[in-house]
Amino acid sequence: MDETTDLGEWEFVGRRGTEPVRIVPAEVISAIPRARTEAERLGEELRFDFLDDRAVLRMLRRRHQDEVAMFNAGFRTGVPLAFIGFGAAVYWGGVVQFWESGSARLLFAGPAVAVVLALLVVFVRTAAVHWGDPVRQNLRARAKGYRELVHLARREGADIPAHYPHYGPYPFAATFRPEADRAETTDGEGLS
Repeated sequence: MDETTDLGEWEFVGRRGTEPVRIVPAEVISAIPRARTEAERLGEELRFDFLDDRAVLRMLRRRHQDEVAMFNAGFRTGVPLAFIGFGAAVYWGGVVQFWESGSARLLFAGPAVAVVLALLVVFVRTAAVHWGDPVRQNLRARAKGYRELVHLARREGADIPAHYPHYGPYPFAATFRPEADRAETTDGEGLS
């Protein structure tokens, strides 16, 4: 399930479902003195060479794989949770609440609540595995740092396309954890 085989030599996918994008060469970023200084500072902080085109390309491709994995995991558990939860609520509102017998209502509500809670637990567990994985967090922290670096270079006058690298910042789960730098992901979907 490696989508990188369909990409050109210097291409990556910025967001799930978008067209491939060509990487902006490091020379464009390093031509801006403030951006070069920031790249060196971020490189030391995040243990990553932001001016190495091949390393940045690998990181951006892995970040895309991470985004796809998070979406797929959420979709697999979130859609059934939404349908079953919505169906149970509508059925309760339209039918069950008018049943005269309290025990009949309880016979419906008990299993319905148990199923919805079980799906909710699976959804939260899946999200925690993806969001909380320290290796994935390091990847997101580096992707976030690269995005900030590129935006700085653009503001300073570098010729960089709007919205490059075409994905949003991670408002959560982007904490760099140096102790997990070489570890494997906990969900078995190694992003190597």
